[in-house]
Amino acid sequence: MAKRDWNRRTCAKRGHTTYAPSEPELRERLHVATAAGEAWRCLRCGDFALGAPHGGGPAAEAPPVLRGKALRDLFVLRLLAVERGLRGVLGVLAAWAVWKFSNSQDALHQLFDQDLTVFKPVADHFHWDLEHASVVDTIRKTFDYKHSTLVYVAGGVLAYSLIEAVEGVGLWLGRRWAEYLAVVATAAFLPLEGYELHEHASAVKIATTVVNVLAVLWILLSKRLFGLRGGVEAFEAERHSASLLEVEQAARAVPAADQAAV
Repeated sequence: MAKRDWNRRTCAKRGHTTYAPSEPELRERLHVATAAGEAWRCLRCGDFALGAPHGGGPAAEAPPVLRGKALRDLFVLRLLAVERGLRGVLGVLAAWAVWKFSNSQDALHQLFDQDLTVFKPVADHFHWDLEHASVVDTIRKTFDYKHSTLVYVAGGVLAYSLIEAVEGVGLWLGRRWAEYLAVVATAAFLPLEGYELHEHASAVKIATTVVNVLAVLWILLSKRLFGLRGGVEAFEAERHSASLLEVEQAARAVPAADQAAV
């Protein structure tokens, strides 16, 4: 199977990114004259694109362009961002439902008892003890909760959901603070998920816990958080080493170094 070229894949979707550095030698390495007009080398995929550059100036002021591994990592982060965003939206809806339930608890209790009476003949036909079913008992327990308790629950769910939403936006934009937030927030709830698995294990809960653990480990190691694998300095050095301008500057410096050695 051919290796996925993240650079060309991204350029095919978003277009090339070209830049004209003001340094003459570096400018010559990124520019070529053709019969169809001038062409500039894309800072992402390295191919030459016809037309005027999108910007120009000192190489140090060139716009940051993600390449290679950084693009792949951003793709994974955005998958996590979508998952966090969906959890945030569902959490907000759940908080709203709990709050509405707390304000209509008595009315819903009466409605539930009336509906239960309607379904009782059907349950008796199938020899199912509807009155003592686990689902019915669980629903009835919720009617015994105090109004203030339900409000606190709704507030807690809403706060957690907003954190998930903010985390999703930050991960989508590739912000480093969001990576820290994702690790801390996810790791903080892993003990609770482990307790739930111990009490009531299911395929969905197991899969969710495994995904969360793998996500925490991947972000910690790949993004070098909390000083791991050299920390932020090593992370920035790795990202800059993938920059096309950095590569061209290094290549330009080689002949000069060889000449000085002679």
